[in-house]
Amino acid sequence: MKKLIVAQSAGFCFGVRRSVDMAEELLREHGSCASLGELIHNEDVIRTLTKRGMRVIQSPDELKAGEHVLVRAHGEAPEVYAALEKTGAEIADATCPKVRAIHRIVANAKQEGRFTVVIGMRNHPEVLAICGWCGEHAVFENAGELEKWLEDKPSPWEKPITVVVQTTQTHSNFHECCDFIKKRCTNLKISDTICLATSTRQEEAAKIASECDAMVVIGGKHSANSVHLAEICRMHCSNVQFIERTQELDLDRLKAADTVGLTAGASTPAWIIKEVRNKMSDEIKVEETTVDKEMSFDEMLEETLKTIYNGDKVTGLVVAITGTEISVDLGTKYSGFIPTSEFTDDGIKVEDAVKVGDTIEAVVVRVNDVEGTAMLSKKRLDAAKMWNDIEEAVESGAILEGVVTEENKGGIVVNVKGVRVFVPASQTDLPREAELSQLLKQTVRLKITEVNKARKRVVGSIRRVAQAERRERIENIWNEIEVGKKYKGVVKSLTSYGAFVDIGGIDGMVHVSELSWGRIHQPSEVVAVGDEIEVYVISFDKEKRKISLGYKDPDGNPWTQFTNRYQVGDVASVKIVKLMPFGAFAEVLPGVDGLIHISQIANRRIGKPEDVLTVGDVVDAKITAVDEEKHKISLSIRAMSEPAPVKADEPEEYEEEPAAEEDALVYEVSADGVASGIAPEENEEA
Repeated sequence: MKKLIVAQSAGFCFGVRRSVDMAEELLREHGSCASLGELIHNEDVIRTLTKRGMRVIQSPDELKAGEHVLVRAHGEAPEVYAALEKTGAEIADATCPKVRAIHRIVANAKQEGRFTVVIGMRNHPEVLAICGWCGEHAVFENAGELEKWLEDKPSPWEKPITVVVQTTQTHSNFHECCDFIKKRCTNLKISDTICLATSTRQEEAAKIASECDAMVVIGGKHSANSVHLAEICRMHCSNVQFIERTQELDLDRLKAADTVGLTAGASTPAWIIKEVRNKMSDEIKVEETTVDKEMSFDEMLEETLKTIYNGDKVTGLVVAITGTEISVDLGTKYSGFIPTSEFTDDGIKVEDAVKVGDTIEAVVVRVNDVEGTAMLSKKRLDAAKMWNDIEEAVESGAILEGVVTEENKGGIVVNVKGVRVFVPASQTDLPREAELSQLLKQTVRLKITEVNKARKRVVGSIRRVAQAERRERIENIWNEIEVGKKYKGVVKSLTSYGAFVDIGGIDGMVHVSELSWGRIHQPSEVVAVGDEIEVYVISFDKEKRKISLGYKDPDGNPWTQFTNRYQVGDVASVKIVKLMPFGAFAEVLPGVDGLIHISQIANRRIGKPEDVLTVGDVVDAKITAVDEEKHKISLSIRAMSEPAPVKADEPEEYEEEPAAEEDALVYEVSADGVASGIAPEENEEA
């Protein structure tokens, strides 16, 4: 053997290490304790602890009054805890936090009336404990069992199902079972509860085994994770030794191997790993290049025993995410967890911000040495970091972003990454009479104006940012403005002659004549204050800072519509809109009026238009003249009712009227939409 590769993930997981530490602490303080079942699947560790005063019991009935009893990392069912409490024993609960998380999942499933599928070794202590927290459930060791059970009992698949998996199972078995379930159940909740340390150990073992000529796996023969580890190694390497202790190592099988890998299950103590490694190194010459690996392995083992304290900044790996907390592997004897309330601000989903396998930084809030847990907070660490950014922002004038969380006397409070920033009402950029509550839960941009770290006081201004942004927008508008350019704006105010529209910090005026092609009397007939409208530039004066805007669509010009639709000689259905002494104005199309001269209203002489017509009447009229340049139209009702021309030898029976062409009025429409016209002199006399 020339090269030895030692897996960095080999040995105690933090759950096993924690239970052993708790047993040793009980023995130091009380001289004796009981373990309900074997503490871990390692005879050497059990033997050592037994010599120091720990006894292994199989039932709560074996406990003595007042004795300290240890619940191992595998956990127990609720009824077992009840039986322990009945004896009056002092309970030290060493249940692995990852196993406890499974208990919570299946207990919730029970409350929701869901059927629970547990994937794992049905007689394993961890699985037996999980089942105790379940409602209706079934345990399957592989996909084959699932399929057979479905044939015998198809009814459970019609229920909502929750799936959990033993923490030491292989991912391949878990995924195979899940793929089978997904095909038969639609109302499904699957929780991948395999311990990340187990996954890491298995992945690393597979990688090393594929690179080595021989593999040594250390672990108890009754340890599920150690058995799985040996199986994985055999899939990638033909020369695999599965041993429990140094004495079982067969060095002869390693002599022909150039590269040998070494890994160990979660129940294997560091001293056994060291013994095996040292024996391999002493008996067979190993290149010096492995020394660095051995040293890093020693350091890694030492690191796992490190104690952490409140206020420490720690880094860990996210191993599980639930609705209430994020579990973090800190690589120490403590299991870290971050309550969701200590992870993100309100409104941000945890699953959108972090994923299993991510590395995360947090600060230690509370350490529980009895349970071996450490409550962490990411928000508090972010807030501490943010203080430095805020102090720098005062000097640099940087713009920060936060969410308005509350309204209080005189202003609002903005949460800027965990730091409370007070913004006085005068600095909110709202009108004086406006309600501050309208800003609640809004994301705002602000500048820091005052910082007092000792008093934890920070003051900011939204107004300064808003003013600067408005000035920038205004300058951009004046630099880029041109006739015809379109803007989206908001109607700010109305007058009798038009509407003022804010197009981004600048108010432009839309004259009443530019609001509609139709006849209107007030701008309010078309727009209201607060309306968002699209306008275009008609003209502008940079020196006087004035902009004239248009609102009516140029493509909707009614005169264009009229000329496209009608020509001289056509008959149109028109609506009488105004009566004058010299005739009647009629709407041909919305926005297009024509004049029916008094002489063209009837085929007889009339005194005034209202003798025949009323405003609102709809009549047919012939278009007798069109002035394209001046947009003028002459209409005639008389032309619709004139009798056919008489024969030459038959005298006329009525007084001849002037020709329509001679009597037609050509009128003008002023810029403000008022039409006017003057009848020929002889007609006025008539």
